[in-house]
Amino acid sequence: MNKTKFIFIAHRGIHNNLNIPENSIKSFKRAISKNIPIELDIHLTSDNKLVVFHDDNLIRMTGLYKKIRQCTYDEISKLKLLNTNEVIPLLSDVLDLINGKVLLDIEVKNDKRINRTCKELVKLLDNYQGKFIIQSFHPKYITRLKKYRPNYISGLLVTNAKGFCYNIMDSKIVLDIIKPDFIAYNKNITSCKKVQKYRQKMFIIAWTIKNRDDFEKAKKYSDSIITEYFE
Repeated sequence: MNKTKFIFIAHRGIHNNLNIPENSIKSFKRAISKNIPIELDIHLTSDNKLVVFHDDNLIRMTGLYKKIRQCTYDEISKLKLLNTNEVIPLLSDVLDLINGKVLLDIEVKNDKRINRTCKELVKLLDNYQGKFIIQSFHPKYITRLKKYRPNYISGLLVTNAKGFCYNIMDSKIVLDIIKPDFIAYNKNITSCKKVQKYRQKMFIIAWTIKNRDDFEKAKKYSDSIITEYFE
């Protein structure tokens, strides 16, 4: 990952969750039109389809109280996002849409089917011609992807200074096992000495930026940002 150029990444596409829902085809088209890289989230359905959606439960975005891993894609495909005509897209459809136009940042959500999720993801990305990176909060997804495709750029998400992933950063043995190409930190801890220490060795991404103050701070303490702030 190139530190010579600062990168902005659109969090779940460019959306407002009114007429443009997050992680929708419409939000991705808007990011593409502005030539801005896209961050998105993926889950595996009960019939092993990778869909683009953030939460593990469908309730917030569709009104259905059910977990994605309990649903087939056929069931999910009939749901609408918020009060729009947008639907939950397959990752394969999003890859066809982006088609190398912008960098893609794929966050793999944890539903405990690590092996199957990684295999299905690799299957799709092996046939994708565009640039992409992969990230996850769960270290096992990164180690598994490194095993399957060591050439893929993949990194670890870290949420806060009290979390497990933040604390294991002190362990060289653990880092040598995970071998992340980058670390994506919550914006509130990017200025920490530990984070800046690792910035000397690898690419650091800050997430999720939603206002100008956080935007300016993140530019100082990271190499890239995942943002919803574009004013």
